[in-house]
Amino acid sequence: MLYYHPDNRQLTTDNQQQNEPINNQQHMNAILGIDVGASGIKGAVVDVQNGKLQGERFRVPTPHPSTPEAMAGAFAEIAEFFNYKGPIGCGFPAIVKNGVAMSAANIDPTWIGTNAEEVFGKHTGCPVFVTNDADAAGMAEMRYGVGKGENGLVMMITIGTGLGSALFYKGMMIPNTELGHVQWKNGKSAESYASSGARERLKISRKEWADRFNEYLIHLERLFSPDLFILGGGESKFFEQYKSQLHTNARIIPAKLLNNAGIIGAAVYAAEQ
Repeated sequence: MLYYHPDNRQLTTDNQQQNEPINNQQHMNAILGIDVGASGIKGAVVDVQNGKLQGERFRVPTPHPSTPEAMAGAFAEIAEFFNYKGPIGCGFPAIVKNGVAMSAANIDPTWIGTNAEEVFGKHTGCPVFVTNDADAAGMAEMRYGVGKGENGLVMMITIGTGLGSALFYKGMMIPNTELGHVQWKNGKSAESYASSGARERLKISRKEWADRFNEYLIHLERLFSPDLFILGGGESKFFEQYKSQLHTNARIIPAKLLNNAGIIGAAVYAAEQ
C-alpha cells in the first residue's frame, strides 16, 4: 500500500511507515546520504560497499525562501523519517570548503559564509559532512557507475535547475569546478541558458533545449578537451530523446545511477571522512 506524505512529500511504501532505528554503529556500511537541491531535498540510506540504496528514498520540498534555518529543518526531517543516527553525507548546491558554503546560485544568499556542516549537524544531532552536490554525484559515478575504470579526463555534468559539474583526471577529483557558472551570452551564466531550469522558464521544447546544451558542451570541450562527458541529474533520464543532437569529440553517455548519484556520492563522502 502507498501513502502520501503532506506538502508534496514523496510517496513511500507501507514497510517504511514504522522504520526501525538505523544505528550506524551497528551497521557500519549503512550511511544516510542526502542530496540538497533547489527544488527538493532527497535522501536514502546507502550501502557504501556496493553503492546501492537500502530501500526507497524520501523527498521533501526545498523551503522557500531557502534560508539555512528553513533548509536545516527540512534536512532533519529526512533523518527523522529514517530514524537514523550516525554520520550523514550531504551534497550541497554551492562551492563548499571545509564545510562552509562559499556561493549560493540557486539557494538563499544568506548561505554564503555559513558552515553547512554545523547547521545541519545541530538540527539532526548527527555528524554531517558536506560537499558540492555535483562532486558527490561524480564520486558515485566514478566508483560504482559508468565512470568506473575511466582513467582519462572525465567531466560529469548534472542537469537540473542549474548545471553542476565534477571533473576527474585519472580517477582523482578536482573539486568545486562549478562550470555551470561560466560566463555565457550577455554576461549571464551558462546554466541560465542551457539548464533544465532554463528550458522550463523559457517554455522551449526539449529539442530546442538540446541544441543549447550542445553549444555548452562544445564550449567545455574547447576549454578542457575531456575524454568523456557523463550526463547526470533529472534530465539524464531523457537522454535517448536528445542524444542525436549532441556532437562532441568526447564520448557522451548518461549516468548509470541517474538521479540517485547525488545521494550515493554524499554517503560515500561521509564514509571517507
